[in-house]
Amino acid sequence: MRGSRWLPVLMFVCAAAFALPAYAESTPEFHLVLQNHKFEPASLKVPANTKFKVLVTNRNATPSEFESADFNREKIVLPNSTITVFVGPLDKGTYKFFDDFNQATTGVLVVE
Repeated sequence: MRGSRWLPVLMFVCAAAFALPAYAESTPEFHLVLQNHKFEPASLKVPANTKFKVLVTNRNATPSEFESADFNREKIVLPNSTITVFVGPLDKGTYKFFDDFNQATTGVLVVE
């Protein structure tokens, strides 16, 4: 009897394990590269009203911090590594982001 109380929890965990990869595969993915202390591309077009992920690759020899006050994200990107940042859904408009360790390095999300 004691083990039967864990059955609903186990069923939920198993269902979530199968559902999460399907959700992740359906999430649109966009790429940004930090190189020579610039974002490439500096302007990234993304869909409105959709959750998406941005993969940020730092090709500089120093760490960077991908940050945006406009869409409330900040995450450190070590040299020669890639991070994933989930964003959205966002309304149509322009949203600024920058490297907090080098604030002259800026870019924008253009949400259409």
